[in-house]
Amino acid sequence: MDNLSQKRRSDNMRQIRSNDTGPELTLRRLIHGMGYRFRLHRKELPGTPDLVFPGRKKVVFLHGCFWHQHAGCREGRVPGTRREYWEPKLARNQERDALAQAKLKSLGWGVLTLWECELSKNADGIMKQIGQFLGPPGHVQALAEHSEAILKGRKSPAAIRKRLLPKSADSNIVL
Repeated sequence: MDNLSQKRRSDNMRQIRSNDTGPELTLRRLIHGMGYRFRLHRKELPGTPDLVFPGRKKVVFLHGCFWHQHAGCREGRVPGTRREYWEPKLARNQERDALAQAKLKSLGWGVLTLWECELSKNADGIMKQIGQFLGPPGHVQALAEHSEAILKGRKSPAAIRKRLLPKSADSNIVL
């Protein structure tokens, strides 16, 4: 039996946000501070990932421990009341997560799933995990890939400059 009225419960549930949550903002600040740039919530990708790194073809999901049932986490347990409602609902969330990740991987995207509790407990570990997943920040990776392409004759230096340098950049810069 729910202790709250239906209207009060509805108001509470309406307050739960799916985007721009506190943990998500913390993760975004952390990753941005590491030198990475990203896009948010790309709806055209399966599962609408929280952070998208299009140039690297990688995505990051930040899952809430309750809503995505983080195994072994205190917050990832099914509520004791109305289990007949919560168990199928939370199981559907997990199924949807697995399906989205499988689709992304089949499309050639790298997927990293982080958990809300890990972010608050171990920011240094999260930073290390992100660095290993994404590789070096900034244009370092892009320059290395494009330099290799030039050496192999697949791309012209002019095409590389056009893609990597801002429009206001000096045209006399040579890569």
